[in-house]
Formats: sequence, structure tokens, C-alpha cells
Amino acid sequence: MCYCLLSKSLVAIRSTCKVIYNYRFYSNRNVLKLHEREILQSIFPENSSNEVIELLIKKNQCVYAGFDPTADSLHIGNLLVIMNLLHWQRANHKVIALIGGATAQIGDPSGKSKDRDKQSSQLLSHNVKGITNSLQSVFENHAKYFWKQKDSLPKPIIVNNMEWYKGIGVIDFMNNIGRQFRMGTMLSRESVKVRLAGSGMSFTEFTYQTFQAYDWLHLFETYKCLFQIGGNDQMGNIMSGQELISRRHNTRVYGLTVPLITTESGDKYGKSAQNAVWLNSDKTSPFEFYQYLIRTPDSDVEKLLKMFTFISIPEITELMRKHKESPDKRIPHETLARYVTTLVHGETGLQEALVATSALYDNNVETLSTLNTNDIYKIFNGATVVELMLEPGITVLQMVMKAKCFLTDRDACRIITAGGLYINHQKITNIDEIVTLFVHILPNKISLVRIGKRNYWIIKWIM
Repeated sequence: MCYCLLSKSLVAIRSTCKVIYNYRFYSNRNVLKLHEREILQSIFPENSSNEVIELLIKKNQCVYAGFDPTADSLHIGNLLVIMNLLHWQRANHKVIALIGGATAQIGDPSGKSKDRDKQSSQLLSHNVKGITNSLQSVFENHAKYFWKQKDSLPKPIIVNNMEWYKGIGVIDFMNNIGRQFRMGTMLSRESVKVRLAGSGMSFTEFTYQTFQAYDWLHLFETYKCLFQIGGNDQMGNIMSGQELISRRHNTRVYGLTVPLITTESGDKYGKSAQNAVWLNSDKTSPFEFYQYLIRTPDSDVEKLLKMFTFISIPEITELMRKHKESPDKRIPHETLARYVTTLVHGETGLQEALVATSALYDNNVETLSTLNTNDIYKIFNGATVVELMLEPGITVLQMVMKAKCFLTDRDACRIITAGGLYINHQKITNIDEIVTLFVHILPNKISLVRIGKRNYWIIKWIM
């Protein structure tokens, strides 16, 4: 069953989504109100909320979040930290996304039971480029599709910490920074204690907290960055940075953590069978991304609307009321999928997802005829692709046997006459039917063959 208005044109889709794109301007700078959206979990130092609010309201501030390039794309689980940065940006604060080109070579022990594998310089460079693309795409799509105010957004800053580490020698770092850390405090960090109680940890990963702390010090000295955002497993590293800056500059800085999003089964959000839902389209297509979101369980959709959209809380409440009245329409699920797909992949990506959804779930031949082989292959994941020469008078039986859809002619005749063969979503029962253009072969010179419910072949015709 298809849960979206797939027969509409892109213009109609944009019109349908227009109400979603009307957002309230944050008239005050207090982003701590984000606790209402369940995207902030804790603040450090504890009991500093009042002074943080005073700082935020008094003038524009600077905040940063770090992303180590352990893969060549961010995944949907990272999106909550990015959403926090976007909320700060919308409130007119300066935001910095730090890519850990240097720290990724050390390895963050947080949440890991063993040392990370060492990365080659070529792989690291590739991953940095991919994560930069992830971040730039979200920032650009947000500004283009979700910011309708006359005032321009503060331009986000994306930096790679290799820029400052490449000029620091190990002796200088240990002499000027290393002596600021106390062994007792470092050993007390939860990420360290867990590892030491288990498989142990290398000295390299033990020092990770000193490097993340120095990142914050550098951003404080360069941009007057008083705030850091990270996952709740980053609290130990955030505390190390706060202590380093306090010692060097006698200044209070503040850490904010976001909650870990889990599914009903307790798994990390965005990961299924160890396969992450990636933000870059070359790893997870807009169609796959959209489908993952639209399949969100009813128990999670309200929470995710709060976390991953800028829709007001009353509007979300209204969406859930409509869902309670007409659960088969899955209105909040469609809203979530459209919204987040547009944020990550833009309107072009959303349209691609809707077209693919139509081709797969609506049996829409017209839509199918507009797709190329790669698009069809992505949609019908696991389909066998074959090339056939179009010969005059070729029959349906000859076509499916040349494509090796059946082992024997007998199997083919039995299954086809019983109604088990579909060509371009149309049931075919006559084995002697002549294969013809625009009936069995689409204008894009492709035939989509289905045997039974799930077995697909994509035939590319050579004419």
C-alpha cells in the first residue's frame, strides 16, 4: 500500500508540503527550550541552566559539534546533533561543524569495546570528503527549503581539525597541553573505566579525550566558542574540554548532550541488521531513505517529528490527532518522510523517492517508463539484469527462457498459464503472445519481469 500522494506532480507536491515549510522565527536566542522537542538531554556543568540562558539571551553565541570521519557518510543517527546545530543557527547563533580528520586517526573509545582499526591516509581523505558532503547538503537544503524569513541565516562553518594539528609537534603538545590533565581524572571517565574493565585500551585511545579537549580550546580561542554539543556518550570528552579551557583561560564553557535514539527493540535508530541508513545518496538512495522513514512505527513517529522537523508542537499534536482518526492514511508518517527526505536530499531527492515509490507500490507503468536501468535496479533491489537482442516475432515464452527466468519450458508454461508472470506490472498468461514495443517493452527499452510475488528480472533490450 502506498501512503503518499504519488500521482501528483512536483508542483502539487510542493504545494502539499507548503504548510510544512512555514516555520516560526525564534525571536529569542534561548535554545534550551529545545528540551520540549526531546533533543537535549543534559547540560554541563550541572545547575548552569540559568547562566546559560542569560548568555544566550544577552548576545549571539558560538556552538560546535564534532564528527569523526570513521565512514564516508554520516548516518541518520547523526542527524539529531545536526538538527541541534540548525536550531542554534535559526536562533542567530554561530555554528561550527568540526570534522575530525586528525582525531579519527586516534580513535574515540566512547561506546566501543575494542580499539578502532587504523585508517590509511587515502581512506581518511575519502571519508572526510564524504562527511563534508553530508554536512553541506543538510545545511544548504535547510536554508533553501526550510528558512523562509527575510533575515539570512548565519553561515555555518565547517572545519577539519587536521588544519591545526599538522602544525603542532608531539613535544609541544605534551608540554603545553598534556600537563593540564590529571591521570586520576582521566581514568575516572566512563569510557575509560568500561574499557579497562573489559578488553583494555591502547595508550592512543586513552589520550583521545585530550585531543577533543584541545579542539574545543582551539575553537574557543579562535571563535570564542563557549558551547559544545555531542551525544550522551561524549560527556567525558566534553568535561575534559571544559576543564582544559577553565584552567587556561579561567572561563566557564558549557556542554550539551543529545539523547541516544533507539527503536522499540532497543537498537540504535537508523541501524537494521548492521546496515546504517546513510545521509549520502550513493550509500542510501533517497527512495530507501524515504521508505525507512515512512515505515516508522506508530509509537515512534511523534517523537521523531519533534526531533527531526521544525514543525511546531501544536501542529504535531494535530497530526497525531488526525492519525488517531484515520490511521490507515499514516499522515504523520508521510509528513516525517517527506520532511526529512527534503532536508537531506532536497526536493529533487524527494521527487525521486516518490517516483520510485509509485513504480514499486502503485504498479504505475507510466512512472516505470521514465526510469533508467540504474533507478529500476535500486528500486527492485536484488533483481537480475539481462540484455537481450530484440528479434522479430519473439514470443513471451522465448523471452523469459532467454532471460533464464525459468529452468525448463515446462516450468515456464505451467507458471505463466497459471497467472504467475507479470511484465511491466501487467499479468501475462499467453505464452505465444508476441513481444511488442510499448506493450511489453517500455519507451526506455526496458521490460520489468516478475515471477510470483518477489522475483524480478530487468531486461534491457538491444535494438
